[in-house]
Amino acid sequence: MSDQPQLGRRQALKFLAGAPLLPLGAMSTASLLSACGGSSTAATPAPVVANFIGADFTAMPAPSLANAAAMATTTVGSTLSVNFSDNSSQVYKLAYQPFFLTGDLVPNGSGGTILAGGYYDINNKPIIDKTVPGKERQFFSDSPDGTSLLSVANPTVTGIKGKAVFAVVQFEYTTWAQDGTTDMYGKLPSPIAVLTLDQDQATGKLSLVKYHNVDMSKVNGLWITCGASLSPWGTHLSSEEYEPDAFTISTNTQFKAYSTNLFGDENKANPYHYGHMPEITVNPDGTGTAKKHYCMGRLSHELVQVMPDNRTALMGDDATNGAIFIFVADKEKDLSSGSLYVAKIGAGFSIDPAAAGAPLTWIKLGSATSAEIENLANTLKPADIMEVATADPKDASFTKIYYSGKIQWIKIKPGMEKAAAFLETHRYAAYMGGSMALTKLEGTTVNAKDKVAYSALQNMQSSMVRGNAAWNEAFGVTLEKAVNAGAVLAHTLTGGQKDTAGAAINSEWVPTVTKTLLIGEDITADALGNTANPDKIGAPDNLKFSEKLRTLFIGEDSSYHVNNFLWAYNVDTKKLSRVASMPSGAESTGLSVVDDLNGWTYITSNFQHAGDWLGIHAIVKPTLDPLVRANYKDRFASAVGYLTADVSSLKLAKG
Repeated sequence: MSDQPQLGRRQALKFLAGAPLLPLGAMSTASLLSACGGSSTAATPAPVVANFIGADFTAMPAPSLANAAAMATTTVGSTLSVNFSDNSSQVYKLAYQPFFLTGDLVPNGSGGTILAGGYYDINNKPIIDKTVPGKERQFFSDSPDGTSLLSVANPTVTGIKGKAVFAVVQFEYTTWAQDGTTDMYGKLPSPIAVLTLDQDQATGKLSLVKYHNVDMSKVNGLWITCGASLSPWGTHLSSEEYEPDAFTISTNTQFKAYSTNLFGDENKANPYHYGHMPEITVNPDGTGTAKKHYCMGRLSHELVQVMPDNRTALMGDDATNGAIFIFVADKEKDLSSGSLYVAKIGAGFSIDPAAAGAPLTWIKLGSATSAEIENLANTLKPADIMEVATADPKDASFTKIYYSGKIQWIKIKPGMEKAAAFLETHRYAAYMGGSMALTKLEGTTVNAKDKVAYSALQNMQSSMVRGNAAWNEAFGVTLEKAVNAGAVLAHTLTGGQKDTAGAAINSEWVPTVTKTLLIGEDITADALGNTANPDKIGAPDNLKFSEKLRTLFIGEDSSYHVNNFLWAYNVDTKKLSRVASMPSGAESTGLSVVDDLNGWTYITSNFQHAGDWLGIHAIVKPTLDPLVRANYKDRFASAVGYLTADVSSLKLAKG
């Protein structure tokens, strides 16, 4: 029998100082207390603190039709082992805890309810789906995406028993109207909600207390909000991807529908108001305030990562003929003015992780304030900024560029360089010589200790592949064949850099070398229908890095895996572990990692469009479709939630 004193549960957890501690799930605490060497009896003096030294994820297998139910929901079969300096460890069996399904009625904080994921027009009135006569209902999203988990000083929300924490959740789009045939992609203004969560201080469990829909009327509504990140100063940095082409807007039926749903007028929405970087500030009362930063470039903003200097932002660009962009703010913790740069990729780009990588140099596109670019957006028409030709004008005053998979010729109007840089960023970056080589450059994140940033290439196709109509060898990226399964890039971050004109870049966090970290593998379809190796990443999208866990988390948006996965990659051990599986047909979204929120560690995870059946699902669809429909409101709903443990939220401390 051990003579170690019996510890109270809270004391046992506090003894685990420095380690990640996951929130408690619904199961008993027996295994946790056993691992801690104690019980729930009264406290006695704590033993010597054992310091956290590392953590390791044990992978789960990919689900199969042998357990069809697991393929039709969010399935977590992994574990996390937290290791300490006294050679002890704490093992957490991981699980998934949703806050809600979209389409649920959830508390609004004032005694009533509100529709989770619901859509609102510019006057904050519900937008109604009338496609099934007699069953009219408010539109709600099946595609929640970027999520930030945070705390706010001196919260004032009532009804909190533990501590108030907040989540900001954005809803990218809804796939179909309720008739099941009317395509709604990009036709509704994306909502963002602030969730007030009650954090149980004994277990770390988060319970929804209040759902608040953020007023977007002052920012002209939001367009296709995809990935997101938490700024170092505690705000939610959103996104507007696939900026609508202002030169073809008169024939853009999607944008006209968006304008109709937002303003009640198909011609009122201004394309130059979309494709920017929104920022959401959470207020102590659980509401939120929105603003848009017009000076960070109008491009396919997927996800922005602000570096530890509080000024340098690396941006995803989810486009064909996209590029690597950075923005350097003039002031810390203030993205309302600064300078925009595009990368030029030098020789050596390779998809071989053993290769040295390619150097990056930076072309300055311009400096501006958000206010001045917003004013230009309000007043300029596309033809005021540049001329665009889709056939060779045989005029030397035009410059040939590659734009969205095609060749164009452009001519900047005199004095319109700044407007072009910030409102026609893709075209101007190509005009200035940027490497417009990449396809679907998605999530970004940073490993601050090693000064390495990571970017996800969901696919490596078209503009990256020799001979493709969108490919240009001068861009510095040439693949001999496409890699549909994609890759994760690692960028070395350095200070003391100058742009290509010789001017200093005022940042110590500039990417200077890019190389491949992880790569997927295309395969001939397997027995389930996977066309990418299910034991490797497939179409990586969401990325987040945990400094404490030394782990890069990767969420997939794949048309090549029958189930998309959430992965954990330890950058020290190089171990890749499958952590969770999304419902078949769904994309893994909403990824965020908070190492320490009142002592607990959280990994948020959502998914989009469960049962969005593609050709690869032909084998599994007959079995899984009825299960997915039963789980997720006939496929109209998706989950917003977080990873927990069967016995506890994650805590990286014996304390």
